[in-house]
Amino acid sequence: MDNVELEQLINTHLNINEYQDYAPNGLQVEGRSEVKKIVTGVTASQALLDEAVKLAADAIIVHHGYFWKNEAAVILNMKRMRLKTLLCNDINLYGYHLPLDAHPIMGNNAQLGNIMEVEIDSYITPLLPIGKFAQPITPDDLMARLNNRLAREPLYCGDNGPKNIRTIAWCTGGGQSFIQQAAEAGVDAFVTGEVSEQTIHIAREMGIHFYAAGHHATERFGVKVLGEWLQKEYGFAVTFVDIANPA
Repeated sequence: MDNVELEQLINTHLNINEYQDYAPNGLQVEGRSEVKKIVTGVTASQALLDEAVKLAADAIIVHHGYFWKNEAAVILNMKRMRLKTLLCNDINLYGYHLPLDAHPIMGNNAQLGNIMEVEIDSYITPLLPIGKFAQPITPDDLMARLNNRLAREPLYCGDNGPKNIRTIAWCTGGGQSFIQQAAEAGVDAFVTGEVSEQTIHIAREMGIHFYAAGHHATERFGVKVLGEWLQKEYGFAVTFVDIANPA
């Protein structure tokens, strides 16, 4: 498949026109026209690019790509080296941000729901689903579930939360600013990737369990599942490369 066809295929599948995003979704850096071998990963870091070169990839698909709003336009230092790696090796770079968070099947939020064994009942916002466990679980149960399946121990605050957790809201990545909306919706717990200083105060004062399970850890799965879909349905050779990141 050529690189433009691949872009159109993913753009349509992820319904990218529904989102006002912070970076362009789709083909961000053009490489060779024919794409057979793809590397997927969370962020287009230099380490991921280097792995793609080693694997002789024709394309890289990531959740965190380049050219963010308010990013400096000059091409210096780190940005120069990243672009040089792509261009000198003729590798295509595709980035999908909010569309890959919110997709109802392969999105990061949908995948985190699967990991927690909770189904989405409704949405506070398109990026903030609410779900209910089949049976109430304890805060320790949820901690263990996240820890075991994300391979990262979450930061946790449950000082004034209820004894058990039945209802939950979540947003992968940097969704800590949604905690008040989650609490106002009446859920027992809120899970996201990151934490801010005020997040803990809100959790305590609004009586909600809070888990910060890692930005990278909570956003590994959407792009991985996207790659698996491309391999199964269209015959691409796809390798997911997980560049370790404790944040």
